[in-house]
Amino acid sequence: MRSLLCRSQRAGVRLVALAATLAAGGSPGLALAETVLITGANSGIGLEFTKQYAAKGWTVIATHRRSEVPEALAKVVAEFPKVRVESLDVTNVAQAKALAARLADTPIDVLINNAGVYNDRSKCAAGDDACPGDYKTQSFGNLDFALLDTIMAVNIKGPLIVSQAFYENVKASKLKKIVAISSSNGTITGELPHPWPGAAFYRMSKAALNREMQIVATSVMRDGVTVVMFNPGPTLTEHQEYLRGNSMMIETSFTVGHMIDTIAKVTIDDTGKFLRYDGVPEKW
Repeated sequence: MRSLLCRSQRAGVRLVALAATLAAGGSPGLALAETVLITGANSGIGLEFTKQYAAKGWTVIATHRRSEVPEALAKVVAEFPKVRVESLDVTNVAQAKALAARLADTPIDVLINNAGVYNDRSKCAAGDDACPGDYKTQSFGNLDFALLDTIMAVNIKGPLIVSQAFYENVKASKLKKIVAISSSNGTITGELPHPWPGAAFYRMSKAALNREMQIVATSVMRDGVTVVMFNPGPTLTEHQEYLRGNSMMIETSFTVGHMIDTIAKVTIDDTGKFLRYDGVPEKW
């Protein structure tokens, strides 16, 4: 009964917004500004998603796990007042539920599971996004199993926690889309006959992410919710700046712009697919 009342209340909020827009001479198609929630929004791909969606006029809920608002996000908020910054450790179920409760009346059109850990940043200064981190502790013979626990918690458990916590918000929205930022590093079939060695924990986590999101996709298809995973390509985030000049690397703005375009195009027929940033299907 309580869930039915909550859905009824959310529907009422949307109808009031629609009536207000029509009374002002607006278009029903533009009655509700789309809303996106982005995890790991303080740097890299997440920060670029925040900037580009904000520039499009979307309401952006940008989450981070630091104790204070990161400077990069503060600058975006100063330019785009519709950006709402929230603290969220994606591995913390209680935090996710608490934020979902505060956003209970906010439909989320696109939920982007972007937060992730890819290497050992224990020697990086706090807030130093330019620090590249270290991959050596993910090589067989030198495996740091504490790092494995962290990567699995953030990259695998985190997207499940977030997707489940905010599912009612997504289901109540107009677009109903859940996105997970994966990687070609998670491929199982794309490196035949043998995978290259190294980065074991990160690559394992992305393979698992793809599989779990496929299962989520099947689970929520009945509600008309579309779930897709993206390979953003070798992206020049702050952490990867040391690779600038390598012809394989692509700008963050380029891949995020293409992913936003692809998110807009995907439908329920695409649910469960692993796609390159431009919508081309990926092997995994």
